[in-house]
Amino acid sequence: MFEDIISFIRKTFNAPEGNIPLHQPRFAGNEKKYLEQTIDSTFVSSVGEFVNLFEKKICEYTGSKHAIAVSNGTSALHIALQVCGVGRGDVVITQPLTFVATCNAISYLGAAPYFIDIDRKTLGLSYQGIVEFLESKVEMREGYSYVKSLNKKIAACVPMHTFGHPAEIDKITAICNMYNIPIVEDAAESIGSYYKETHTGTFGRAGVFSFNGNKTITCGGGGAIITDDSALAMRAKHLTTQAKIAHPWNFVHDEIGFNYRMPNLNAALAVAQLEQLDLFIHNKRTLAEEYKIFFDKKGIEYVREPENSKSNYWLNSILFDNKQSRDLFLKESNEAGIMTRPAWTLMTKLSMFKECPKEKIDCAEYIEDRLVNLPSSVRI
Repeated sequence: MFEDIISFIRKTFNAPEGNIPLHQPRFAGNEKKYLEQTIDSTFVSSVGEFVNLFEKKICEYTGSKHAIAVSNGTSALHIALQVCGVGRGDVVITQPLTFVATCNAISYLGAAPYFIDIDRKTLGLSYQGIVEFLESKVEMREGYSYVKSLNKKIAACVPMHTFGHPAEIDKITAICNMYNIPIVEDAAESIGSYYKETHTGTFGRAGVFSFNGNKTITCGGGGAIITDDSALAMRAKHLTTQAKIAHPWNFVHDEIGFNYRMPNLNAALAVAQLEQLDLFIHNKRTLAEEYKIFFDKKGIEYVREPENSKSNYWLNSILFDNKQSRDLFLKESNEAGIMTRPAWTLMTKLSMFKECPKEKIDCAEYIEDRLVNLPSSVRI
C-alpha cells in the first residue's frame, strides 16, 4: 500500500537495499584527530582541554554566557531544575508529548509533572493552554504560584522543542515570568534551531541539550546546561562535580553532589561535531524540503517548522488521517527495512505518571495516534 513512499525514501537516501536507520551519526570531520589528541594527553576523564573548549564553543554558538558540559541530557535537566529551585512536593508544568527523560528528571527531585496540552502548530507546549491554566487554577502566595486544588507550588515550567521545532517560547516565557515560574527549556533535540533568530535554550533561566548517539550532533552520550545567570552556572558546575570545594589536594564536599561532568573523550568528539553543525543542518533542511514536496503531492500532512522559526529538523514527521493508517505504514516500512517510529507514548499513559495532574490533552492524543517519524540522517 505504501510502496511509493518506501521507494521514495530509498531513492532519497541512495540506498536501494538494506536497512535505513532513523537517525545515524555522521563522523566526517576532526573526530579521530581530537580523540587521538585526548588519548595522548592522558586526560580522558572529566578534566581536559576539550571539556573547556566545548563549553566555550557552545556559548559562542548559542549566544549564552555560560555552559556546563555534562554526561547526558537527562542529567543536564536534573541539575538545571535543581538549581532553579525545584524540590520535593512541587509541581512542574510540562507537556505529555515528550521523551520520558523530561518527566524522569522532574521526579528525581521529588516533584511531579503537571501536564498541559501541546500546540498543534509547534508540537510543543501550548501557550494558550498555559494561559488558561494559570488564569483559572493558580493563585499567587508570597511571590510564588500555587495550584489551588493541590496546594502545591509550581516550581518551574519545562517546554520541550519537539523534534527540533521551536515552541512559542517567547510568549511562554513572558506569561510564566508574570507568575514567577522559572523556565527550563528542554532543548535536547533542538541544537541549531532558532526562534525569532534567537537560539533555543536561551529564553529561560536555563536550557539543556542532549548529544546522544541519535541527535543532530553527538559525542556518544553527553549533554549541556546553558544559562546567562552566573550564580546558577557556578552552582550547576559545583553540583555536577560531586560538590567538591576547590583545593589543590584536600577532598572537601559541602553538599550532596553528582558525578555528572562530561569526560574529555566525549568532549573531543563533541567539539569535532560542533564544527560541522551548520553543514549538518543545511543538509537536513534540504532533506526536509524534499520530504515536504513529496508528501504535499501525496496529500499527506508533513510537519513543517513553525512560524518565526528555523528548525534543525532533527526528525522529519508526517501525520496520517487515523491511527489505523499510521500503524499499517509503520508495519510496512519497518518490514521493508525503513526505520520509522511513532511519537512517544504519552507520559500520561505511563504507569509512573498516569496519576499526575493534567489539563485536557486533546491535541497530544490526536498527534500520538497519527504521527510517524521518518529517516532523518545527514546524507553524505
